[in-house]
Amino acid sequence: MRVGWSLAALTLQLLAAPTHASGGAAWSHLSRSKLLQLRGGSKVDMVIVGCGVPKRGMGWYHSTQLLKGEIPDGRLSAVVEPYFLGAGKDTPPGQQFAEYKKEVEAGGTGVKFFSELGDWVPESKHTCALIAGRTADNPRIFKELIDKGCTHIYLEKPGAPTVAELAEMMAYAEQKGVKVYVGYNKNVTKYVRLAREFEAKTPGAATTFIHNNAYTEEELPECFERNAEGILKNMAIHELALLVTYYGVKVDTVKEVLPDMEYSRRLTLNGPSSGKPFTDFSRVGFTVTTKAGKSVTVKADRCGDPGGSGGSIATVSVDGVEQFRSITPDDELKGVMESGMKNDPAMMPYFFLQDEDYKILKDRVCAHIATDADGTPEGIATIEIALEALKLAEYLNDFFDKAFA
Repeated sequence: MRVGWSLAALTLQLLAAPTHASGGAAWSHLSRSKLLQLRGGSKVDMVIVGCGVPKRGMGWYHSTQLLKGEIPDGRLSAVVEPYFLGAGKDTPPGQQFAEYKKEVEAGGTGVKFFSELGDWVPESKHTCALIAGRTADNPRIFKELIDKGCTHIYLEKPGAPTVAELAEMMAYAEQKGVKVYVGYNKNVTKYVRLAREFEAKTPGAATTFIHNNAYTEEELPECFERNAEGILKNMAIHELALLVTYYGVKVDTVKEVLPDMEYSRRLTLNGPSSGKPFTDFSRVGFTVTTKAGKSVTVKADRCGDPGGSGGSIATVSVDGVEQFRSITPDDELKGVMESGMKNDPAMMPYFFLQDEDYKILKDRVCAHIATDADGTPEGIATIEIALEALKLAEYLNDFFDKAFA
């Protein structure tokens, strides 16, 4: 089966594409290369662990951006995919993955493929492993990568299933001197930046983050079953990371949580595959106030854009009156999404929505690693931020269990 993915086509796109502009004109391929030469840096070897199905897997999408040359300081050096190069190789998705592998290898990229992580070893000090498989597997993979000498790890959110596991991972990374980044893309999105800028210059302002998914009511049972960790650890974890990163919200800084009981809707639905009951929110809303007096509101709705493509809104209000609103996708991005989905309907819609975010995240991480910079790249969530967001999710789960008892 052909999957419509062609390395030759990607190369043509690269040659025709304008300079990557996430950091301005100075961050073109040429200027970045010269900067690296001056600093003695080199491109970062990125290995994708848990690539997934072409056009659906997050790891696959990361790999295509690297192959297209959209990350100036990064190059795809290896792909580790245990399932589709192992037990799942004869399934239809496995055949799609085999086609992807064949075309990458035929393109002379030098990318190596592995069915087992144990067969891969880092080839340079500037190596970053991007873990994009099942969250439940992350703790094991994370430790194995560190034991192999990997010095930088990029985790897809939320990083681990539980606070205890993520705390153990953080402690092990600190012990071994490994830097860890977590792919919370909303930390670098335009609509968040615009809202924060308006809030900063507006006395008495308070921000509300609204996150809408595209599920229909009929799709909720499957959604609850597949995302059994719950809405706060899954969908709304993006907003919780924003609260931790930019608003100083942590479990030990929370003064008050005010639930929006009228907005929130909690259901128990039977999963279509297992038949087991799953209790979760179809939508949840709350306002957190810190001990420093800062308040911020979150609303997450699984069915906020039923049958559509979903989206997010940030509103800034003074004394309850809205003064500013920013959204994603905006009109320009909607045009990009509509064109992309029309030309490639098999592609997951959120790839078009978040394409630039994913580039910025990897761009900043790779530039940071390549130049041996100190500290943390601007706007990038660390494992410490991810841990605080996960703690906040568990804290809020306990809070709502009592509120809905």
